[in-house]
Amino acid sequence: MSEFLIKPKIQFGTNALDFLSGLTARRAFVVTDKAMVKFGFANKVTDKLVQRGIEFQVYDDVASDPDISAIVSGMKIMDAHYPDLVIALGGGSVIDAAKAVMYSLWHTRKESNRTKPQFIAIPTTSGTGSEVTSFSVIKSRSEKLVLVDEFMLPDVAILDPELVKSVPPAITADTGMDVLCHALEAYVSKAASDFSDAMAEKAVKLVFGHLIDCHHQGDNLFAREKMHNASCIAGMAFTNASLGITHSLAHTLGGVFHVPHGRANALLMTHVIAFNANLHGDCNSEAAKRYAYLAQSLGLPANTVREGVTSLIVAINVLKDEMGMPKSIRDTGVSEADFYARLTEMVGQALRDSCTPTNPRDVNTHQLETLYRQAFAGVSHS
Repeated sequence: MSEFLIKPKIQFGTNALDFLSGLTARRAFVVTDKAMVKFGFANKVTDKLVQRGIEFQVYDDVASDPDISAIVSGMKIMDAHYPDLVIALGGGSVIDAAKAVMYSLWHTRKESNRTKPQFIAIPTTSGTGSEVTSFSVIKSRSEKLVLVDEFMLPDVAILDPELVKSVPPAITADTGMDVLCHALEAYVSKAASDFSDAMAEKAVKLVFGHLIDCHHQGDNLFAREKMHNASCIAGMAFTNASLGITHSLAHTLGGVFHVPHGRANALLMTHVIAFNANLHGDCNSEAAKRYAYLAQSLGLPANTVREGVTSLIVAINVLKDEMGMPKSIRDTGVSEADFYARLTEMVGQALRDSCTPTNPRDVNTHQLETLYRQAFAGVSHS
């Protein structure tokens, strides 16, 4: 027996944030970051809480790639002013931090009579899909830890394109490629199903249809809404089907060299596709056929499986080139000496990553090392 979980209620489209005007709660805990406060986005939430007469506490000390100390700090504040409503406003790092704070506090206060707060996630980037996933990525020293538990699924996700129209082009590119990677990895995952496939396929088409417009015309609300939806849809796909070694490798690359997560995925994605498809071998695996089907559905040349896989890789590279993304890890400023000094460590971490078991092709240490080497040099597979 299999399961497909759809939990969050999703409010989407222009003015979706107005959902907050109907809230009833006694006390709220708002998790965000200093940029959201500085640029007034946090006020869009707290003003509605004031209108509803809801007391609130703001925790804005969440940085990119939150570490365990940030989670502990959040737990202390939440514990002292225990809420019946938690609102996470920000990118994936903020939403992941809110999840980890709630999860950790709940499990350290099991003997209390507290009830679980309502959890609302409001993403301000179109990338992680964290608003609809049971995943939380937290940093411990140079290693990223992936927590997975249904407890962390939000109750409501609010997708308002107004909150993402000012996202800079470089971040739009990074987060957009993260969406694409989520969809592609969920689609070929060992745990994929008809249900996750439907969402993954739609997310892929939305990315290829609208990401460039978002990047080139940031105030294009139609394109922004489509990419915001794509991020959420891909999130629903991968929270059920899980991911693969692109994410395993990217988690570690980001943890060690601070490469933004979506950018790390973009650097590794085509190398992993070629590996999973065995592009330079028989190219006849189930994953290869699935990649070729996606290429065909995008209107790309796919008269054979090999041609389809190659076309998909070319299309991804064109997308990256259109947005001026780096072609190799070297291009991000990581030196060859530093990279190879940490290579063995990174391979070990990636092998242990929770995304590795659902990759469609089993992988060993040597193969992961080869993929890292290819990504560092920017080897072409097309």
